[in-house]
Formats: sequence, structure tokens, C-alpha cells
Amino acid sequence: MLNIRGAKLINGKQCNIVIKDGYIQDVTEDDVFGGDVILVPEDVFVSPGWIDLHTHAFPKFEPYCAHPDTIGYKSGVTTVVDAGSCGADNIQDLYELAQDCKTRVFSFLNISRIGLQVLNELADLSTISSEKIYESFQKYPDLLVGLKARMSGSVIGENGLTPLHMARACAVTLHKPVMVHIGSAPPKLKDILEVLEKGDIVTHCFNEKEGNNIFMDDPILHDALQRAIKRGVYLDVGHGTSSFSFHTAQRAKQANIPFETISTDIYDFNRMHGPVYDMATTLNKFLALGFSLEEVIRRVTEKPARVLNQPQLGSLKKGSVADLTFFKVEHTPIDLIDSMGNTMHVSMQIKPYAVLLGGEYIVCRNAYELKESD
Repeated sequence: MLNIRGAKLINGKQCNIVIKDGYIQDVTEDDVFGGDVILVPEDVFVSPGWIDLHTHAFPKFEPYCAHPDTIGYKSGVTTVVDAGSCGADNIQDLYELAQDCKTRVFSFLNISRIGLQVLNELADLSTISSEKIYESFQKYPDLLVGLKARMSGSVIGENGLTPLHMARACAVTLHKPVMVHIGSAPPKLKDILEVLEKGDIVTHCFNEKEGNNIFMDDPILHDALQRAIKRGVYLDVGHGTSSFSFHTAQRAKQANIPFETISTDIYDFNRMHGPVYDMATTLNKFLALGFSLEEVIRRVTEKPARVLNQPQLGSLKKGSVADLTFFKVEHTPIDLIDSMGNTMHVSMQIKPYAVLLGGEYIVCRNAYELKESD
């Protein structure tokens, strides 16, 4: 038995967490005795382990590459989800890498066999094989959580919506969602939205790319977005190097457009050089936008667990997997930058302190140390 003593919940109450065989047994304000004890400083919060729904956690394919543990537990994230770095031809490599990681790893399978070996992987439809996709899901059911289709003009070439229709056909058979990257048109966002079904995910939802963002002056797009949300299509942040705008996110907040998950689209370059850096920095941007600490943490714990259909994660309830993130909230000012070069000032910062993974309590290294050593 493991006894976590003195951690602070998001509501400010101190608690003790009892863990047995890797699962949460109890979260209580009462004193608990016995087992191995970890004393948590009184200014440290605890939440379910952070889940990053959109990363590039595969080191082989530059430029979108990183090691799962570097962008995972070392920065307070207990679960990373690779968003289509690998296709059927190389998913075994990611699976083997994941077995050696402390961080929990899932993946959306790129619908192209070759994944991100090239950056226009959907320009050649012959690289999309439903048979290879089905074989991958049969072989790696614990790794693969859905399909990924990068639906921007530079990726699809002259193929229009065809790759997305092919992805959706496979998704129906597999009973899995499709994560769709939206970027520069064509195809148009309104046409992409019409193809998506309940459980599918639109990532990069707060981009400011001309001609293909959610606040274009286009009533047809607005109607398509509202219908998609009503059908159960999820919006995901997917910050990335060029896909997050404070202005777009502010307008979405004012318009009460719901988004489910805060993710980074992190890889080595934007980890080291920005504007992403890490999950905590991304979360701090939403504090700057006026979201509460509770709203922010839910979008990196409970909500991504639901989107991924992983009910054992994202919760502090009895029986949940004991993946935990410990963090501080420091009242120190910082200027944050979005993908467009715009800045916002925030006076409160989330900083990861430690994680609990596989029964191991690991103190996080700070971002400076990571940049210098990795």
C-alpha cells in the first residue's frame, strides 16, 4: 500500500490518497496509517495524471519528433498520445518504444501506411490501405485509440476529401474515432465538419489560418460547426508551432463555443524553441484567457480520458489507475506567446512538481534542465 499524505485537491482541501496495486483505493481527509508514505508539501496540488491528446512522441521522423518520456513524465504529463506520426508500416517501432517508457503511450494511427516519413503523406492514395489499418488495430489494440488524417492542402495534394472519407469508412468498421488536423484550405473546414461523426476530434481548433478557422465570416461554416458539436464532434486545442491564436480562443470563449481538450502538438523543436515549450505553459495560456484552474485541469485529465474512451484514467475515484500529477500554482508574472507572435500576461503559473506512475513517485525536472540535457 502507498499512502500519499497532504496533497491539495483543486478545491483547496488537503487529502490523503491510498493506493494499492497501482489503483486508487481511497481519497480522504482522514488520517491513514500503514504502507509506504509520501509526504507532499502543503502548497502542492494533486490531480489525475495529465493527458496530452496531441503530441508527436516518435523520435525517428523529423521535424515532428520527440521521445515520449521527454514530453511526458519529465514535464508532468503521465499519458502522451501520438497523433499520427506512424502508419501501419512503422507502428511496430512506436509500440516497441512505448514498452520501454515510463510515460503511458497511446497513438492515433496515421491512415497513410508511411506516416510522417514524408509531409504530404495523403497526396498518394495508394499509401492508404484499409487492410493494413485493420491489421494494425488487431496487433496493437492497447496502443491504438483511433485514426489520424491531416486534412490540409499541403498534405492531401489534389485528393480533396477522399482521404477523410476513407478514414471514416475504416473508423466505422473499427468503432474508433478519427482525429482530423485542420490547416490551410483546401479542403474547406465546413466540408470537413460535415463528414465527421460522434466521437471524432477536430484538432488545431483555435488556429488563425486565413480561410480556414472557426471564425471566418461564413454563416454556412458556423451552422456546420454547431451541427458537428451537436452530433458529438470534439474540439481539441493542438497548440503546435503555428496552430494556436489567443484571438481565436478569446472569441470562442466569448461565443461559448465548447472545446473538450487542451493539447500541445509538442515535438522537440517547439519544445525547445517555443511557442509550446510544455504542457504547463499551454495550460497557463488558458489561465491567462480567464479559464479557472478547475476548468483547465479538467481539460487535461477527465475530458481527454473520456474522448479516448479510457475511463480508468483521468479520475481520482476509487478503482482508477493511480497516475497522478502534482503541481504548484505560483503567483509570479510571465508573458506568454501564441503561434502568431502575440503575447498575453498572466500573474499565476502552473508548474509541475512530480508524477506518480507505475507506483513510482518522480520529481519533475524543470524546462531549463530539459533543454540543456536532451
